[in-house]
Amino acid sequence: MSTPTAFAIETDDLSGPEIAAFLEDHVSQLRELSPPGSSHALDLEALRAPEVSFWRVSDGGSLVGCGALKDLGDGHAELKSMRTSPTRVRSGIASALLTHILGEAEARGFERVSLETGSFGFFAPARALYTRFGFEYCAPFADYSEDPHSVFMTLDLPRG
Repeated sequence: MSTPTAFAIETDDLSGPEIAAFLEDHVSQLRELSPPGSSHALDLEALRAPEVSFWRVSDGGSLVGCGALKDLGDGHAELKSMRTSPTRVRSGIASALLTHILGEAEARGFERVSLETGSFGFFAPARALYTRFGFEYCAPFADYSEDPHSVFMTLDLPRG
């Protein structure tokens, strides 16, 4: 019987070429999948903003995932840039990372975490993951507006 893999989840300053290439693949894939104006992925510079915290997931020294949390103010944060290496989907990486990020959000005093993701089939596994974690569908938040290619989800975090 095999033991589950323990992924290393660490803060990343986004300065290395490996994470830059990983994120470029992420942004390129999302832009190919989404019509113009409907892709809301943050590029490398936007992820370096002071209100964004970014984590990388490694397994045996290999980069296998990433995710970010953007402070929207007033106790509200946005989950951004969740990505698992295409060769490692459905291996527990996203669940481990989401657990970590939600723990960080709670520890930092956020009351709510929201997200935007795609509405079509490619994003169904992501929506299922978020639903398993308790996220519920909601109206657009922050600077988003209604878009048939987007869905919005939110999760109220436990208080104190």
